Amino acid sequence: MDQRVCRTMLALLFVSFTLLFLNQPAMSLLPNQCNEKCGGLHIPFPFRLNASCPSISTAFRLSCLNSTTLYLHVGAETYRVLDFFSDGVLVDFPGATGCRQYHDLNAFGFNKNDYFGISSDNVIGLYDCEDSSLCKTGCETNDLPGCDGNYGGSLACCYPLSDHSIWHSGDGFSSFSKFGCRGFSSWVVSRGTNTGKRGVKLEWAVPRNSSGGVCASDADMVNATAVEAAVRCLCKDGFVGDGFANGAGCFKSCIKEGQEAYGEECDSPKHSQRKLVILAGVLAPVFILASLFLLFCILRQPVKPGAFHLEQNHYHGTMSFRKACRTRLFTYRELDEATRAFVDGQKLVNGANGTIHAGVLGDGSHIAVQKVQCETERDLIDVLSRIELLSSVLHRNLARLLGCCIESGYTILVVYEYPANGTLEEHLQNGRGQKFGLDWYRRLSTAAETAGLLAYLQYEISPPIFHRGLKSSGYIFLDVDFSVKVAGFALLSSGSGDGSNLRNNYRTPHKNDVYDFGLLLLEIISGTNYSDMPRIAMEKIKSGKLEEIVDPSLYYHEQPIARREQIEIVADVATRCLLFGGDGKIGMIDVARELIHLAKENNGGSKRGPALEETFSNSSLLQMISMSPDSIHMP
Repeated sequence: MDQRVCRTMLALLFVSFTLLFLNQPAMSLLPNQCNEKCGGLHIPFPFRLNASCPSISTAFRLSCLNSTTLYLHVGAETYRVLDFFSDGVLVDFPGATGCRQYHDLNAFGFNKNDYFGISSDNVIGLYDCEDSSLCKTGCETNDLPGCDGNYGGSLACCYPLSDHSIWHSGDGFSSFSKFGCRGFSSWVVSRGTNTGKRGVKLEWAVPRNSSGGVCASDADMVNATAVEAAVRCLCKDGFVGDGFANGAGCFKSCIKEGQEAYGEECDSPKHSQRKLVILAGVLAPVFILASLFLLFCILRQPVKPGAFHLEQNHYHGTMSFRKACRTRLFTYRELDEATRAFVDGQKLVNGANGTIHAGVLGDGSHIAVQKVQCETERDLIDVLSRIELLSSVLHRNLARLLGCCIESGYTILVVYEYPANGTLEEHLQNGRGQKFGLDWYRRLSTAAETAGLLAYLQYEISPPIFHRGLKSSGYIFLDVDFSVKVAGFALLSSGSGDGSNLRNNYRTPHKNDVYDFGLLLLEIISGTNYSDMPRIAMEKIKSGKLEEIVDPSLYYHEQPIARREQIEIVADVATRCLLFGGDGKIGMIDVARELIHLAKENNGGSKRGPALEETFSNSSLLQMISMSPDSIHMP
């Protein structure tokens, strides 16, 4: 049997299984137990209209005017509710009537309390400022509608509250008056998007000292970002709901007949007979023919010492086919058109983990495509197993895996999201034409988030996931609020042919990741990544001349002493990664612990920035990294 035919049958079998497991849209916010509604808004828990409806505090009592307009009362102010989020509520300015492009700095009139705080997801437009040093160029890429709902034009000055260099959680908008600003407007820009909704997002939470027993059994307690000493409930992985014992709680989420199902449906044996018959009628012949061809190919192949067999692999072949591209199966033509036939101008990086090209799909979505060349069927199965493992991991700093494609032969294309702010390298080297590079706050947050993700993947995922080729170009992206998104993981191992590479950690990847991260830290400090940088940097650090390699845009000598000490600590961490990462004397968990603690200090102690809202489970890893009350999951 011709090997080309065998490959075709293998790909066909993979395609057939994958078609059954396409992702469906996630579940939206659930209404409260009383199923209350005002105008076009369904009211989610813990908010309510009727006092008899279950809640957790009278602070979440709303009022509905003429059955059309919903209001939230905070202190002496009344705010019109525009929308709800899982962690907050979008409101208008008090007493706002008609179309006003901007408001007085004191117009919002909000005073923080135990239940609400101004969310750092807000992007502020500032007007008539005498001092433009507070204006941030990064937020100008957002699409922010005017008060008439139309998009267009750009702000003269904008400031994302997630920046924290000027505005801090707990501050009011009047803090911008010291820059001579006379007015402002506000939008909420959800993470992972660049489209804003006009209004001010208030984060809600429950005081920690009154939170005993409020969470459902399948939920974790997480710290609020903008409300001091307050928490919310969050359903664990595999569950959906509001997370509260008095609310809907948490119930199981699963894929049933190719669609997302919830609660009892996950345990129910009932199926849609019509859909099952159609699927069986269409796919059963394909499965049978493809399986017979594949089996025949395998039997015809000569057996050599150490040869790979499907049944010897840790993951059974069909399981890998069925689950690997659980999101979307792309055609090669789609990706070829998106990347302009994979021209060099679209290439982000060419490294040990394959090439990555930037692209734009027909619907306008920006993607990054990793091309991995396999040599044998065994390589193909290994790669599919790793794709399956990666796609099962949920972490805010892991680039979302959108799908994949099998080209003719053994080439696999893996498609990741391409966040709005491009690659870390572009920002470190001002490749996007910014007026200013990344400030130290963002650089330190970037380092801490990346280290936290790598530690999570290596210590909490089984089998562990290693990157093996970390670079700022093409592998580390920044989203709209400058949070890290890491992509381009090693999918093809280079170990021995015993079929056990997935569990054998592919040689010494743990050491390689630590060493590569040390190189990344030097690049974050210096803003450059030329080949001789490690040697020069080590010499300068050893001779006490660190300032000579620090990125000039950081103005090292003008920084306060505490900031200069932070740069020196990060340089010390980088040195230890380079010296000891190769022999395993320092692990990623050690690096993550030190950088996360340093970044939290940079946020002002207890004021935990949104960039560090980690998704560690309540486990030994979390306890190893941070035993402080600021850890997102409470012990």
